[in-house]
Amino acid sequence: MYAKYFKRMLDFTLSLGAIIVLSPILLVLTIVGVVAMGGNPFFTQDRPGKNEKIFKLVKFRTMNNKKDKHGNLLSDEKRLTSYGKWLRSTSLDELPELFNIIIGDMSIIGPRPLLPRDVKYMNSIQNRRHLVRPGLTGLAQSSGRNALNWDEKLKYDVEYINNISFSEDIKILFRTVKKVFLREDTTFAEGADMDLKDWNELKNKSL
Repeated sequence: MYAKYFKRMLDFTLSLGAIIVLSPILLVLTIVGVVAMGGNPFFTQDRPGKNEKIFKLVKFRTMNNKKDKHGNLLSDEKRLTSYGKWLRSTSLDELPELFNIIIGDMSIIGPRPLLPRDVKYMNSIQNRRHLVRPGLTGLAQSSGRNALNWDEKLKYDVEYINNISFSEDIKILFRTVKKVFLREDTTFAEGADMDLKDWNELKNKSL
């Protein structure tokens, strides 16, 4: 009953309240982002949502648009600025996703939205994560964040789908806040920062 009738209402109410309370921070980060990034402070990207419907995820930009002499974008590592690193380490780059929640693309708690290219490499059980709206944070993020490999993250996502409840959402929210403030589990586990396709190939080679 909670997942079907009350979760969306809470998402809208709480995210709207968060936007109002955090509006000074959002404004400052927008202005600083314009200066630091030399233009548009926002980054949008296609992500699969509920039932794999594609939506535009919005974040604060953490990388500039510097190019090489041939006009090609430099690597992510070279374009990631010190300001961008700070945004990521504090998770402040995620704040604009509150507007995705207001619109209805996302939920406060749910599996984190992945890239479209990763979806086709999930098995039928892992793909169940798309039965609900993706979240600003989820069971995987509160249980290990970047310290989890792909299999662990997807396992937590499915576990969440099978046990959605108000009490579980509250627990996940508080655990996430703790990890963000203490900056826990920010180091990537082996394979955690690669595409799912590459992770599956890495596993197959080790068999």
